[in-house]
Amino acid sequence: MYHAVIIPAYKEEKNIEKVVKRTIQIGYIPIVVDDCSPDRTGEIAREAGAIVLRHKRNMGKGEALKTAFLYIKTKMPQIKYIAILDADLQYMPEDLPKLFKPLDADEAEYVTGYRNWKRDVPFRHRLGNFVWRTVFNIMFDTRVKDSNCGFIAMNREAMLKLINATTGGYIIENMMMIHAIKNGLRIKQVPVKVYYYNVRDIPTGTRFVLGNLIYIIESGFRERFGIDLGIYKKIARLRLIFTKGSD
Repeated sequence: MYHAVIIPAYKEEKNIEKVVKRTIQIGYIPIVVDDCSPDRTGEIAREAGAIVLRHKRNMGKGEALKTAFLYIKTKMPQIKYIAILDADLQYMPEDLPKLFKPLDADEAEYVTGYRNWKRDVPFRHRLGNFVWRTVFNIMFDTRVKDSNCGFIAMNREAMLKLINATTGGYIIENMMMIHAIKNGLRIKQVPVKVYYYNVRDIPTGTRFVLGNLIYIIESGFRERFGIDLGIYKKIARLRLIFTKGSD
């Protein structure tokens, strides 16, 4: 098998067995990164048939991806294509072939899903993503349909270029997209289903929107104009935005 699916997981013992088994059923290799879950997430994933990598302390989604990327780089030379799938069934494992198809056909090197904003996404999430997407396209002169979708696939060469672009938590999707653009990767987006089981409260949602928005603006100025505003890290230290991400 040439396809691996990275599943960052934290306290996901409720869903992880389903995610792993459905990924295997499609024919892909699941790699679960257990981010020091206090429950049986890692144990259940291993019993379901996944390769399990466990952090000794909770480090966030970005570090979970880096752990898996480095494992694939050093231990799995046969893997040509890699996807990232959330452990909470927000995205469906059955949509994985959609992401891998452009890679298999050599039509792209980096693929992300894009959500149906009107049909699938709650208003508050839709509003926040509209702001991110609009500012992202202005700052980077792009026409992406979704800059913050966590359902992502890439070929091995792209993975090697993006290993150091996984230091973020809730900014990780925008960070990886920006680095994909910076590295000149061929990017394609495909429609995917998404399910929201919980809607964030207004203060939490505001901190998400603020953190991502500041990161996009600052990155745009740095990458396009060579100007480092230095705002994001300062605000992060004041804990006014979310930076880590736990899944």
